[in-house]
Amino acid sequence: MRISRLTPWAADLAAAALFAVPAAASAGQQRTAETQTAAVSVDSYYAAAEGKTGAALKSALHGIIKNQSKVSYDGVWNALKVTDQDPANPNNVILVYSGRSQSKSTNGGDPDDWNREHVWAKSHGDFGTATGPGTDLHHLRPEDVTVNSTRGNKDFDNGGGPVGEAPGSLTDADSFEPRDAVKGDVARMLLYMAVRYEGGDGFADLEMNDRVGNGSAPAHGRISVLKQWHQMDPPDAFEQRRNQVIFDVYQHNRNPFIDHPEWVASIW
Repeated sequence: MRISRLTPWAADLAAAALFAVPAAASAGQQRTAETQTAAVSVDSYYAAAEGKTGAALKSALHGIIKNQSKVSYDGVWNALKVTDQDPANPNNVILVYSGRSQSKSTNGGDPDDWNREHVWAKSHGDFGTATGPGTDLHHLRPEDVTVNSTRGNKDFDNGGGPVGEAPGSLTDADSFEPRDAVKGDVARMLLYMAVRYEGGDGFADLEMNDRVGNGSAPAHGRISVLKQWHQMDPPDAFEQRRNQVIFDVYQHNRNPFIDHPEWVASIW
């Protein structure tokens, strides 16, 4: 099921619009009509999950979001230049842990370049960069090469010492704590992965647990801390825009916990 491309920025990015508004209509009237129709369309996307809770909700959401187009690992470079574009500077992307606005053209593998961070560490389930979980834009974000290396495959938890080039982020031997502005983003990306990948598609069944040090197990933690982060940092405009762009332009599936934050408590 596809949601109409309705918001102005999504129409620009997708080069498509399904509804036209007479020239005489005000911008405010257009925005109101688009917002109302978009809400109805999102509800339609999740119709199969309506009224469900717990395991039944998780199963229904998996059935919805598993229907997606896939992006190659090389294709991720250009996709991130769109999904993570700095709203204040279209020539830049925002680095997820660092919060730095950096030129789109500086992607690569050298120090101070940005590269492709797997928020669900690719060793947790051993999926690498294979098309599927290894290239799923819902958990891939731009990040400074050095900071990406510092995070490594650590689970997420509170505490640790400061991370150079990532103000507000902390790390220790077995965990990483991102800056406050993206704590909820990190949580929702991991929860998406745990619902999207249930052992089909030839990949491991990814699940949440309340541990750190998960290593190569197909698990990520700590769920208790991630739930707190989800509550303290609800979806903002950047995250919502990103979800819509991935849907409209690239994968044509959505992160349900950005659209319905209340579903986190229902499942976990």
